[in-house]
Amino acid sequence: MRKAPTILHLDMDAFYASAEQASKPSLRGKAVVVGGLGPRGVVATASYEARVFGVHSAMPMAQARRLAPNAAYLVPRFGFYKQISEQVMGLLRELSPLVEPLSLDEAFVDLEAEGAAWDEASARLVGAKLRADIRAFTGLTGSVGLAASKMLAKIASEQAKPDGLVVIEPGTERALLGPLSVRTLPGVGPATGDHLRRAGIHTVDEIVEAGEDELVRLLGKAHGHGLYAMALARDERAVVAEREAKSVSVEDTYDVDIHDRVRVGLEVQRLADRCVRRLRGAGLSGRTIVLKVRRYDFSTLTRSETLRGPTDDPAVVREAALRLLEGVDSTGGVRLLGVGVSGLADFTQEDLFAQAAGERVDHAVEEVTDEVPAEERDVVVERRWVAGHDVRHAEYGHGWVQGSGLGRVTVRFETPDSEPGRVRTFLVDDPALESAEPLPLVEVTGARPRQP
Repeated sequence: MRKAPTILHLDMDAFYASAEQASKPSLRGKAVVVGGLGPRGVVATASYEARVFGVHSAMPMAQARRLAPNAAYLVPRFGFYKQISEQVMGLLRELSPLVEPLSLDEAFVDLEAEGAAWDEASARLVGAKLRADIRAFTGLTGSVGLAASKMLAKIASEQAKPDGLVVIEPGTERALLGPLSVRTLPGVGPATGDHLRRAGIHTVDEIVEAGEDELVRLLGKAHGHGLYAMALARDERAVVAEREAKSVSVEDTYDVDIHDRVRVGLEVQRLADRCVRRLRGAGLSGRTIVLKVRRYDFSTLTRSETLRGPTDDPAVVREAALRLLEGVDSTGGVRLLGVGVSGLADFTQEDLFAQAAGERVDHAVEEVTDEVPAEERDVVVERRWVAGHDVRHAEYGHGWVQGSGLGRVTVRFETPDSEPGRVRTFLVDDPALESAEPLPLVEVTGARPRQP
């Protein structure tokens, strides 16, 4: 294991919610919850102000509304978050070629690879400068952990939250880990944690006291050996710069279960097309088509079909997904559908898989693509205005949607560098109101960012 704390872990603080607060002056310092707003939506991120009320990620949105009824509830703007993430990842890659992104808001960096840090003092300076650069270039804050291993660096960043820097000094690892909960260690989820708790093991120190043989008996050979090593602060995992995508997929959860088999088929075709657009956007193709169906009783079925070679042809993917759907019983209703492609490659094998059935599917799609399902006809216009998303009015300028319904949409007009703005209400079909792109959080003049 490395002796110097040269593994850095960055975790942006309440990323989605913080980005929304920075974008919307009226929400700064207030409870903000980002996620799906339908009856089955879940919380993606909650601001620290919302967490005071007990709201947390992965919580059902209905429960969050009960806990924090006065919070602002917004639909995610993933394109906006990705732009900010790319700025942050660019700053990390200036430090080292070994950057391992885990998500839009989290990454590991090996500072030793480029000689950016070689001891505790130099690592601490790098961490402090990184935090300052992130704030200058994005207007947001991130928490940084520095340690001799990935496991310890992640634990350090958790201790640094929010907006802090923690360095785990060499030689202090065991003392730090000892009193922590077993859930702190990688790979210990709720089920493993409960299993250990029933055996009287609650802390990392108690894992060490139980011994490796007992861990193997309780958890099995691989998990037992690995967990015991981590309890001793041993983690030899390297920072991996390129994490190849194993699959590309899209899915939708529906507010109301879909019972109509024709509608289910149309949704599968729509998802297949979205999946292929994402696949092509990444310059990839794939040979295994995957269909995911979650039924009314929460049971989830996954079906797959492997083709003779990779493809990025939407007709081929639609055809395969519909064949897979034929083997799924959706009688009681469907609450979630997903289509994915795995077995990825950077080339395609053209037109080897088209069949007569595929041609019929294409014709059917052409005949119905301009039609709107009957149950959606009355709400299509209102769905154009999504809570939290950007709009522009010909007279009042840039703003964001606070809510819509009953033929009206409420907009707050403000920008990242303005004072909290005024609220105005319009008819949903007001010709002066249109969707808009998000504004940058920080203006950059030349090479130097200028915060609002």
